[in-house]
Amino acid sequence: MSEGHVPVLMREAIAALSPQPGKVYVDATFGGGGYTRAILEAADCRVIAIDRDPEAIARANRMAAEWCCGVIPVEGPFSAIERLLDFVGARQVDGVVFDFGVSSFQLDTPERGFSFRFDAPLDMRMSRTGPTAADAVARLPESDLADIIHDFGEEHRARRIARAIVAARAEEPIRTTARLAEIVRAAAPDPASRIHPATRTFQALRIFVNDELGEVARGLCAAERVLAPGGRLVAVSFHSLEDRIVKAFLAGRTLQTGGGTSRHLPEITARRTPSFEPGRRGIVAPGEAEVTENPRARSARLRYAVRTSAPATEGIDLDPRLDARIGALARLGGS
Repeated sequence: MSEGHVPVLMREAIAALSPQPGKVYVDATFGGGGYTRAILEAADCRVIAIDRDPEAIARANRMAAEWCCGVIPVEGPFSAIERLLDFVGARQVDGVVFDFGVSSFQLDTPERGFSFRFDAPLDMRMSRTGPTAADAVARLPESDLADIIHDFGEEHRARRIARAIVAARAEEPIRTTARLAEIVRAAAPDPASRIHPATRTFQALRIFVNDELGEVARGLCAAERVLAPGGRLVAVSFHSLEDRIVKAFLAGRTLQTGGGTSRHLPEITARRTPSFEPGRRGIVAPGEAEVTENPRARSARLRYAVRTSAPATEGIDLDPRLDARIGALARLGGS
């Protein structure tokens, strides 16, 4: 399916989106086009296919040729949904679906440098523009590298790994995935684990280089502004930090009374009309059969909500610790 890519929680995502004839939907993370194809097969509608990866847009253009006017490819980050919709003459849409994180295409293409399964240039850029992971490894101070690896990779050996990276780059530049993986393995071996010692470090650098958490936060807020009343927001997350942002976003938009969404958040003193109604099923996780068939689905979580006619709300009330992680990314330069 979708040129070899298997979308996670696709059946559940399409059920939550509930495509209807004549409506317009946004696949904000086109990737291999699995969700877009399923939306078009579910109803006679149109899909605006967004992706910041030019290779994904090339796939979207091929699908557009197949589906005539059903698919409208637009290249750019999903945080810019409003501007991208403006570009194609759309003001409001009836649904937005997000599939956060890295795609199988990116992981499985050696020259993209996302995976240490291949010896390739240390790149990791989704948009193919801006600083690479090699640039981050070469330029960032040790303390910043450690913070990134700890905060975005949730790696408890981050200080040791950052120290080893800085020592290694003093001898020669770290330009390839294999070299970085070798440095991390030597600095923080974990023979008892089935997970490669470099897994969390690579994840952290990828999130940093692509400003993934900032994109999630901005993208959700942008989707709220373009959704028509009754429109549906569907978000599939693969990382706990992504899911915490989605959870905080929806909690803040469905509140009807004062009170924060957790003990870490400030009290909301003014009552506000909810801009979303929560989805009936709450959080949706993949079944055992899907996890067996596609291990990547194991950590996936789906949340969805239905837009009301209330005005959009600015910002997201995040746990200060998570908010600081996103803020640190901006201060360090991002992508």
